Amino acid sequence: MADYNIPRIVLAAPQSSSGKTTVVIGILRALQQKGFKVQPFKIGPDYIDPSYHCVAAGRPGHNLDTWLVPKEKITELFIKATEDADIAVIEGVMGLYDGGRNGVSSTAELAKKLQAPVVLVINCRSMGESAAALALGFKQYDPAVNFAGVILNCLGSPTHEQMIREAMGTLGIRVFGAIRRDENMKMPERHLGLTPAGEKDTTEKIRYIAEKIDGQMDFSELLKTAKSAPVLSSSVTQNISLQGEKVKIAVARDEAFSFYYAAGLDVLKKWGGQIEYFSPLHDSQLPDCDAIILGGGFPELFVAELAANTAMLHTLRAAAKAKMPIYAECGGYMYLMEEIVDFEQKTWKMAGIIPARAVMQRKLQTVGYVTAQALVDNILIAEGESLHGHEFHFSIQENAAGSNFPWAFNLTKNRNKEQYKSGYANENILASYLHVHFLGAPAAARQFIEKAHKYKTGKNNAAVNS
Repeated sequence: MADYNIPRIVLAAPQSSSGKTTVVIGILRALQQKGFKVQPFKIGPDYIDPSYHCVAAGRPGHNLDTWLVPKEKITELFIKATEDADIAVIEGVMGLYDGGRNGVSSTAELAKKLQAPVVLVINCRSMGESAAALALGFKQYDPAVNFAGVILNCLGSPTHEQMIREAMGTLGIRVFGAIRRDENMKMPERHLGLTPAGEKDTTEKIRYIAEKIDGQMDFSELLKTAKSAPVLSSSVTQNISLQGEKVKIAVARDEAFSFYYAAGLDVLKKWGGQIEYFSPLHDSQLPDCDAIILGGGFPELFVAELAANTAMLHTLRAAAKAKMPIYAECGGYMYLMEEIVDFEQKTWKMAGIIPARAVMQRKLQTVGYVTAQALVDNILIAEGESLHGHEFHFSIQENAAGSNFPWAFNLTKNRNKEQYKSGYANENILASYLHVHFLGAPAAARQFIEKAHKYKTGKNNAAVNS
């Protein structure tokens, strides 16, 4: 066991839409401009907030999620990511005490796990001294949470700020910042929440937010509180790797496909995978590879471009026909289907590898943690084995194969235990709406790499014998 002294702070909120992400982005960039190496984290499974964290802090963010990744690995992930950082800034999920069933992966759970001080971001719009009562309730609800103070957000005037500051002072609650309402600080949104940072140049927006927040935050007190966090203890885990030749994994990454957990891709690398990024939007062919991963994203917003890139679609079909291992999640699943029907009910031809089509809906169809039990052997796990995952999608699946559709999983929702079939598994292809973190499923990552090795060996033997 070794001890690690890592200054850290958790930014939480009473509920979603409190302006937490905007405040975090401003703090990340402001600290970075002050010369600090800041490591961002996001509690929960969300992919989009970390994309802004990366731009603001100048380094990739990581997700902390105790459903997708076992609790015992969280501290190790945190320590490894902060090796060369001066401070860790951790953005919470939803409300401080909200999470999956029985509070799994809540901000409070992770704050206690990492022994990190918590600062509550309160949207003070249409609220006066009640903000202090709200803060007191959150402070007292779980004494095991190190409640350090608050940031007052969306204040309307100096009088508004003074009123709440005095009420907080009466209760002995520290105020780290007081931020005025400013519509120009609002981040762009769409049906899944914020628009991913990679889709457009967000540099100017982040610069503006940081400039505004810098003048309204007490950074000396924030840093002092972050440094007060106790040392973390963790045992060092040796790296794992396959012996012999590496395999090349083509990973789709562009404006349409961007949902990946950095630590999950690192697991593939440790088992012997060499990541080669490509763009289904802009590239005409795959890179030289032995397997393919198509992550989640927003293919529904780029259907015209994806449909028009027939060369890439043809290359994917050829790879599938050649039995190359292909793993796809959510948006990647939709892309492999025959068609996507967009929000305007217009139909677009996709890869045609999976006999189904994805039809976009105006209402969110599924969100939450699930357990996925394999119905057949697939390229990640064997029949009967399970994976922990997360679903979040607006589309529904319409099958062309009817009752003969080769379902991949039987899913069980954590919250209500509802069960249903999902995904597609057929020989070398596994695709579903499921999002999986390979740090929480290292055996699945290893099996995928082994499938890629087997494909590569067969490909090389065929070339030698031809």
